[in-house]
Amino acid sequence: MSERYVMDLREAGPAQVAVVGGKAAHLGGLSRIEGVRVPEGFCVTTDAFRRILREAPSVEDGIDRLGRLDPRDREAVRTLSEEVRRAIAGVPVPAGLVGRIADELARSGERAAWAVRSSATAEDMPSASFAGQQDTYLNLVGPAAVIRHVSRCWSSLFTERAVSYRRSNGIDHRTVHMAVIVQRMVLPQAAGVLFTADPLTGDRKAATVEAGFGLGEALVSGLVNPDVFTVRDGAVVARTIAAKERAVHARAGGGTQEVEVDVARRGRPALTDAQAVRLVRLGRRIEEHFGCPQDIEWCLADGDFHVVQSRPITTLFPVPEPVPVPDPGGSPESGASENRVYVSVGHQQMMTDPMKPLGLSVWQLTAMAPMHEAGGRLFVDVTRRLASPATRAGLLDVIGRGDPLVRDALESVLDRDGFLPPPPEPVGAAPGGPPAHRAPAPLATDPAVVTELIERSRQSLATLERDVRTKTGPELFDFLLDAFQEHKRLLGDPRSLQAVMAGMEATWWLNDHLREWLGEKNAADTLTLSAPGNVTSEMGLALLDVADVIRPWPEVVAFLEDVEDDGFLDALGELAGGPAAREAIEAYLGRYGMRCVGEIDITRPRWRERPATLVPLILDNVRNFGPGAARRRFEQGLRTAREKEREVLTRLRALPDGERKADETKRMTDRVRTFIGYREYPKYGIVSRFLVYKRALMAEAERLVRAGVLAEREDVFYLTFGELHDLVRSHRADDRLIQRRKDAFRSYGALTPPRVLTSDGEALTGSYRRDDAPAGALVGLPVSAGTVEGRARVVRHMADADLEAGDILVTVFTDPSWSPLFVGIAGMVTEVGGLMTHGAVIAREYGLPAVVGVARATRLIRDGQRIRVHGTDGYVELLD
Repeated sequence: MSERYVMDLREAGPAQVAVVGGKAAHLGGLSRIEGVRVPEGFCVTTDAFRRILREAPSVEDGIDRLGRLDPRDREAVRTLSEEVRRAIAGVPVPAGLVGRIADELARSGERAAWAVRSSATAEDMPSASFAGQQDTYLNLVGPAAVIRHVSRCWSSLFTERAVSYRRSNGIDHRTVHMAVIVQRMVLPQAAGVLFTADPLTGDRKAATVEAGFGLGEALVSGLVNPDVFTVRDGAVVARTIAAKERAVHARAGGGTQEVEVDVARRGRPALTDAQAVRLVRLGRRIEEHFGCPQDIEWCLADGDFHVVQSRPITTLFPVPEPVPVPDPGGSPESGASENRVYVSVGHQQMMTDPMKPLGLSVWQLTAMAPMHEAGGRLFVDVTRRLASPATRAGLLDVIGRGDPLVRDALESVLDRDGFLPPPPEPVGAAPGGPPAHRAPAPLATDPAVVTELIERSRQSLATLERDVRTKTGPELFDFLLDAFQEHKRLLGDPRSLQAVMAGMEATWWLNDHLREWLGEKNAADTLTLSAPGNVTSEMGLALLDVADVIRPWPEVVAFLEDVEDDGFLDALGELAGGPAAREAIEAYLGRYGMRCVGEIDITRPRWRERPATLVPLILDNVRNFGPGAARRRFEQGLRTAREKEREVLTRLRALPDGERKADETKRMTDRVRTFIGYREYPKYGIVSRFLVYKRALMAEAERLVRAGVLAEREDVFYLTFGELHDLVRSHRADDRLIQRRKDAFRSYGALTPPRVLTSDGEALTGSYRRDDAPAGALVGLPVSAGTVEGRARVVRHMADADLEAGDILVTVFTDPSWSPLFVGIAGMVTEVGGLMTHGAVIAREYGLPAVVGVARATRLIRDGQRIRVHGTDGYVELLD
């Protein structure tokens, strides 16, 4: 038997993960940290595991079959996992390996007790900890017991929970192998877990210690509640001492047993404050060694702490990398160590999914303010504006009107003495925003203003499309950098900003004043129905018109019902009615084909690139609507808005000083209807330019693939714009970097981005602080007035939407690409959103009662459940 089947634990480290697994590699690293005590032991390597697999050919077949199973078919996963485990357990451990293990055990004496722990090669990774997925066995005495449980650890690689976990993290079963750790057993007075960052809030400066009497198994199994200590800045700042009636101890002959805790000890803490602080100091040393917050299992025996496991805490949202903070009175680096406060860009843009590196960098290069990346998302640093009394009120007012949860989270930061830096000198604009300039002339309430702004944007886009055609190679990137400056100029055009704000401010004015004067809540929601010029609401209505062209042709409808790929447009021309259908779809794509779900990420496939995405929406419109539905819907909204305007003005004139109030309201109603539609156009302009940028960049990617530089063109999505520029110049790709980025992007999908994030890593969600909703109701932000009752359809991805007329859409977020769904639903509930985000604006345009910002809505509301949405008051009732 080769020596490679057994390795001393102290020899293990990150370089040996493929041989000893993640847990053993971490333990080996721990054993070399000064002051950290790790129980001695050895590792049965993955080579031994692979030999076992070779002895059982049915295992390989079973693993292949597991990879093909639908992970949602839990019964099939359970059955096949059990088959694979039985096959592994049925393989005798080779005699040579038995001898090597016995020799290692004999060095410590026949009566020594051992712990046997699984250590998979995909375990304890920064992106997936696999905590609790494989088996651990405690207090084993004698070679026979140890060897029997080594075999059990091998088979535990294929428990149902481990198989499901790998599938959910995109890990191929065949790439994971199992090593087994055999360690001297520590018989502790107390044991538990140390989190070097708060596992709930993410605060990196607050460590949490959980402790109980005896073995840690009592805590892991839920037998007892732990004592909990919170340690910050070298002191215990909070503690909860649990009543501990039971504990788990080692039996003299092997194995473990539950015992009753002496009555006198039940209310005593398992650790003293001094011991908790000492343990956290030890944990900080371990955290520094591994470079990230750790989940550490520990034992206290004879006054010393022993570490039996340490793994990354994979559920924490990453913190943006610190950058130098300009200080007017010192060097650019002088403020780099200050606490920072970040606000999520994704919550403002209604796209909280992770973005790929190319998408992140292009958005950063074209944004009006510096943005910081963390966890595949973007954040804006608002520290200085929040700290300054001169800018704080304006920041909170604008943010609070859009999303009260963000405001509440920021106010909680303000309540913390000493967290924010001293107020800076007064500033006139957001950091990184447009430079100070002379205020433009007041904006007249004139539709010609909007027409002119849209024409400027169209002309700039046409120039971009014309000029980019001649650019390739490094010259293209230089051209695009200039194009990004034009992009920012359009976004920062003072007249454009004025037009956007004019519509928003008029909305706020109407809601505030009509509530004060008439007791009307959210009156602007009705007054803005069918407002002209909203390119996003027009997009949904235009797809109804496409359905009108297709509906009369049964052969075309039948053909579309079987569409599976994006080449269907070419085949349409051969059908009766097909040429007209194709022309209608092509015209729609010509106007809206740059849109897609998650469109702020340039790497997302556009409708123009994947037109089949639109087919289910078109077919729904064919089934659920009659001819002319778009026109009727728009005209009905227009009539309702006019009737509401007449009613409001009549009621106002009956009030004291009524003529003045009516005149002001009329001016504001005209103003909101003139400008509110333009609110959606700058985003349309952005994604229109994005499609041009993307086509040019993908042409470069194609050249790199043809030259053998890249394996596939989508690899460029995992490079930043600057890195792609360098690659085009050098033709030297870093394949390992691209693979690391792919792995990281996959792991980011499991993270929930916070609305507000501090430099301590604390994720702040905010609360509404309301008591006006019925008991049991889900509270959110009212963004579109009205009340509707219906069937909830919980949709996490637009492609999975199966909606019928009268359904209420419940989802995490919507962006403009979801607008075609809005024409067929009765109401909307989202987890993310604000008063002026796209989904809210379009819900008001279509007259859909809507509540956004409802925490965990997609989990608390069941698909198919009847609910009542109170869009005026901002809550959702669950009816069954």
